[in-house]
Amino acid sequence: MAAFKASYRNLDLFGVIVEQRDDWHLTDRLHYDHGRGDPFAAAVRATRMPMVITDPSQPDNPIVFCNEAFQALTGYAKNEILGRNCRFLQGPDTEPTAVDQIREAVRSGQSVSVELLNYRKDGSVFWNALYLSPVRNDSGEIQFFFASQLDVTKHVAANREVEEQRLAVEKEVERRTAELEAALEAKTLLLHEVDHRVKNNLTMIGSLLRLQARTIGDPIISSKLEAMMERIDALATVHRTLYQSGDVTKFDIGEFATRLAEDVLGSSGRADISLHCDVEPILVSAGKASSLGLVLNEILTNAIKHGLGDGRAGTISIKGGCDGDTATISVEDNGVGMPSAPPTGLGRTLINRLAKQTEAVVVWSPLPAGTRVTLSLQNWN
Repeated sequence: MAAFKASYRNLDLFGVIVEQRDDWHLTDRLHYDHGRGDPFAAAVRATRMPMVITDPSQPDNPIVFCNEAFQALTGYAKNEILGRNCRFLQGPDTEPTAVDQIREAVRSGQSVSVELLNYRKDGSVFWNALYLSPVRNDSGEIQFFFASQLDVTKHVAANREVEEQRLAVEKEVERRTAELEAALEAKTLLLHEVDHRVKNNLTMIGSLLRLQARTIGDPIISSKLEAMMERIDALATVHRTLYQSGDVTKFDIGEFATRLAEDVLGSSGRADISLHCDVEPILVSAGKASSLGLVLNEILTNAIKHGLGDGRAGTISIKGGCDGDTATISVEDNGVGMPSAPPTGLGRTLINRLAKQTEAVVVWSPLPAGTRVTLSLQNWN
């Protein structure tokens, strides 16, 4: 202990530099076993922190001092500890990597802080938060190694419990994710099947109407059947737009307007009509898709057949966008303009009823050349 006393002048004990003092006589009344004449030894012996001191100058760097807290922690008596290397606390489950860290710190003369599993005399285990540091003399030579221990078994157990719970949660999340992915895949397959069947049914209905129209010699009836087939085609376009999107709960009425205009002009064979579209995405509830699709179909069909009827060449412009809670789509033509009396046919009736169902407003406006029809949606999103 005298040699250690002469060596600890610069020892960092728990972050505090302990300076050697000359007033050792203040501790003369201390019993030798409590560090007579040496306040540092008295503190090390009396602290609740388990501590040992080893001597690297002796073979196998044995323990030359241990305090009572260390004896209480390990269950070994002082005479069973002194002269032994600290490895006697290791056991079958002590991690070799932690032992290697300690061995390397001793070899290189460096401090080390590590948690490792140790064994008591009775065979019970505890997690030891070990701090090991060299004690050097004035010449910088290592005289001793000072080691403090802390039983962190509860802390390690709590961390392991948290880790186990985290792994259990991750496993449950993975399981639920797999179930949801499987359910989504099944739903996607079902949607594709529904899509396929609906397209087939719409195609069959259109074919039946076309066959019927060919057997009727009355041009008025044939014209009405032709208009009905165009509405069925519009519904097919609605369906195609809806089920080809990433979210079948939403319907992009802006994309539909462009696609429908291209389809209607294509089927009309009117190469003398040019189409200009500038429509932003406008996502509405899928429940409104069919009604709004038919409304736009009637507006576009009216612009082609009546605004630019009788082979009149011209232009149809479609614009759409959102402004706050209002979304609008306008269809303009540079045709003959609005009739003096409002139309009262089936198309106008469909527009009024379907617009009311979807809480939309349709406004006809005359232009210097042609007509503008505006479809407005309040609280569309």
